Amino acid sequence: MLDEKLQEKIAAVVVSEGLELVHIEFKQGRKPFLRIYIDKPAGINHEDCKLVSDQVSVLLDVEDPIASSYILEVSSPGLERPLFRESDFKRFIGRRAKVRTKTEIYGRKSFNGKIAHAADGVVAITESNQSFEIPIASIEKANLQIEL
Repeated sequence: MLDEKLQEKIAAVVVSEGLELVHIEFKQGRKPFLRIYIDKPAGINHEDCKLVSDQVSVLLDVEDPIASSYILEVSSPGLERPLFRESDFKRFIGRRAKVRTKTEIYGRKSFNGKIAHAADGVVAITESNQSFEIPIASIEKANLQIEL
């Protein structure tokens, strides 16, 4: 886990380029990696990723927060973008999402439907004309789904 101050510095780099920081993921193991997901309303391109990667590389060289060698990856969140914050759910109201909860809610842990609304720490997913209100804090994983 990266410390909060370093995450804030990475976020500042991303925001200074007019981009949105979607998520920072750091995994240790045989091949440690630091993955930074960025986006913007019109979508990102290779140049956006390279620009952020170059700037974050300099920041990490100065801060030196990771003792071993690691891979730095800057990328788009993709078509099945992960959803983490209430603002993510609000942005994608009307789109399909798959939501997995940490514990059972309504007798189940998996929901697959349209995002109806998000407010006050709760997201509503409409599935087969039934609405399920799910506390965002109870969500283990949520992703947009490709609509064909």
